[in-house]
Amino acid sequence: MAAATRAVAPRGLGPLARPRTAILVGLLVLSAIGWGLVAWQASSDSSVMHGGMKTGLDLTMGLAAPLFLAMWVAMMVAMMFPAAAPMILLFDRVERGKREAGRSFVPTAYFVGAYLAIWTAFGGLAFALAVVVDRLVTDAHLDTSEWARFGGILLIAAGLYQLTPLKEVCLSKCQSPMSFLMTSWRDGKAGAIQMGLRHGGYCLGCCWLLFVILLPLGVMNVPAMAVIALFVFGEKCLPVGNRLARAAALVLLVYGVVVTLIPGALPTTVS
Repeated sequence: MAAATRAVAPRGLGPLARPRTAILVGLLVLSAIGWGLVAWQASSDSSVMHGGMKTGLDLTMGLAAPLFLAMWVAMMVAMMFPAAAPMILLFDRVERGKREAGRSFVPTAYFVGAYLAIWTAFGGLAFALAVVVDRLVTDAHLDTSEWARFGGILLIAAGLYQLTPLKEVCLSKCQSPMSFLMTSWRDGKAGAIQMGLRHGGYCLGCCWLLFVILLPLGVMNVPAMAVIALFVFGEKCLPVGNRLARAAALVLLVYGVVVTLIPGALPTTVS
């Protein structure tokens, strides 16, 4: 940890400025590509639905598990990389500081890859949940209003989670990359992977229900995804992040109650 602290300490950041800019641009480009893939898939999914070729909820979008996971990773890159950028840039700064000093360093890709592995694993759980929900809705012959009320319950649960101590702990870890680095630093490639997994775990603990509510809102509902992505960025990266988290809790609770009482307020119930 002492080595990491020395690497972060201000000592002429000129040589590091260009690589850091390249990392940031790379993250933003990957995020833009992710949004492009999501928009393309959403357009394809919408075309099939309007063509009358789909029935039921089809929360998996008719995709097999590997393709679903590929789209899920694209979604996570699009939605999470902007919010994760401060932590990724700080990790890169430490490792490039070591490189400039002629010491052994670890490429940032190890940290980023481990971070994405957490969200990919969550995508596998999301696919399994989507399959189960699709089957339950079909077998139970639930109509759209009954499904919408279940969606309202999920929205209420997401709102309540925003107010829990676990959410607060995970959010605090995401809001302070320096604190995370100071308390969780591990040397070497294995250490970078451990740090990426741990930071991904905190991000997952912070945001998992915000992604689960895409089931009732629409897995490929691009406007909903954009709102969630902006909120995730705001609560993690802006000074008013804690206030945003509480405001989101109120919005989700109110909207969940409205959907429970008025099922037509859920976008996936609109034909």
